[in-house]
Amino acid sequence: MTIKDDKDETTNKEMFATVCRALSNPIRLRIIEHLKDIDHCVCGEIVDILPLAQSTVSQHLKNLKDAGLIRGEVEGPSTCYCLNRKMFDKFKKMVQVL
Repeated sequence: MTIKDDKDETTNKEMFATVCRALSNPIRLRIIEHLKDIDHCVCGEIVDILPLAQSTVSQHLKNLKDAGLIRGEVEGPSTCYCLNRKMFDKFKKMVQVL
């Protein structure tokens, strides 16, 4: 039982570090704020609010998605992004434990 608990704790710490890295970039924080305000968004709309190339925005979205902070669903030729609120709730709990 202790081994399982150690593994779960290690997994949680790795997840916490991954989320912290994803949130450590001001552009990604701006994307998160935008998605929080409008609840969902197409990649092109995010490109319009940022002074960055579409490929750069896509890389930031990939980082956020890989960290589990956002979800992306394909809708025709574009992808619609939204916050993964469950991950944010989990992250808040991890911060409180610190």
